Amino acid sequence: MASRLLWASRAASYLRISTFHRGFSSVLKELKYADTHEWAKIDGDSATVGITDHAQDHLGDVVYVELPEVGATVTQGKNFGAVESVKASSDIYSPVTGEVVEVNSGLSDSPGLINGSPYEEGWIIKVKMSDAVELNSLMDSDKYAKFCEEEDAKH
Repeated sequence: MASRLLWASRAASYLRISTFHRGFSSVLKELKYADTHEWAKIDGDSATVGITDHAQDHLGDVVYVELPEVGATVTQGKNFGAVESVKASSDIYSPVTGEVVEVNSGLSDSPGLINGSPYEEGWIIKVKMSDAVELNSLMDSDKYAKFCEEEDAKH
């Protein structure tokens, strides 16, 4: 078993695939990441925001998502809602500043979308960004993967 894991880890580093201690968290290259485990997918001056695979994994089964109203203003690094799981409740922080233009109303009926599809169907809000320069303070996928590894090693 150990030799197979070593081979897999060597193959992954050769192929430049992010590997995690738990082996199943995914980090998508095209996204930007906050150190509070939210992601932002940027499209022009619009950002789709959600929580990362790493975050949903630590939370466990999500049972409720508190969403902001469309038209609300969110501020980078400030809380705009919460995710409740069977284990804990966790605030959600915005990785960008701007106006909420859409919320994922599907999460009201199916909060588990965050667990099953954190980067696709489990998105939380869409924001019209007011300051694209803020994106410079977010992590790319490589930095975020390393950040998660270091954080998990501390626990």
